[in-house]
Amino acid sequence: MSEWITVILPAKNEEDRIGDTIQSIQASKYVNKIIVVDDGSTDETAQIAAKAGADVYRLLKNYGKGYAVNYGISKSIHQSKIIVLLDADLGNTALEVDKLIVPVLNNEADVTIAKFPPAKRKGGFGLVKGLAKYGVKFYTGHTIHGALSGQRAFKSEVLLHLGNLPADYGIEIGMTIDILRKGYRIQEIEVNMTHRETGRDLKGFIHRGKQFYQILKVLLKKSREGMKS
Repeated sequence: MSEWITVILPAKNEEDRIGDTIQSIQASKYVNKIIVVDDGSTDETAQIAAKAGADVYRLLKNYGKGYAVNYGISKSIHQSKIIVLLDADLGNTALEVDKLIVPVLNNEADVTIAKFPPAKRKGGFGLVKGLAKYGVKFYTGHTIHGALSGQRAFKSEVLLHLGNLPADYGIEIGMTIDILRKGYRIQEIEVNMTHRETGRDLKGFIHRGKQFYQILKVLLKKSREGMKS
């Protein structure tokens, strides 16, 4: 395994932000490679990402965030010391990526999770975040405030030990529980990152409804795993 640090960006229809996101990551002191997994986009996401200098893998249809992340990991796990997962819509705030990398690089943590500032506008009613936080606490005894955050840096050995991650919106919760159960160290890092927020409209409620259902499904699966062990 090399000393390389790879950033993976799962992306679907992010043509308006992905260029800025990639350029901001390129300003990092540590990142060596940026991989974009285009999850069935119907816009110019892949073309813009490639032009900006990322290695682009295109999926022919939309498989979901977890699938795209797993695909990106499979393309980089054996060449990287550290793998960072970021959302493609961070734009200029992706400059904060080094805050996630340094504690892992210095062996102060095995995994770091970005802790975002408060949202600028009202979204849901906290049910999804509450379920995520409670689920992690219930199964591990640890309180992780940013359990839903998709901005994370990992020692590659952690991801190798985890194997395939959940393929939908339950990906962050599933991996967080498994990481803590396996005894790895998680450190939450305050960042000034921002990305697209869902509001209190029909589209936002549908999105959060899917999140809630898929997170609950992962938590029930963890319960069954605990009964078998």
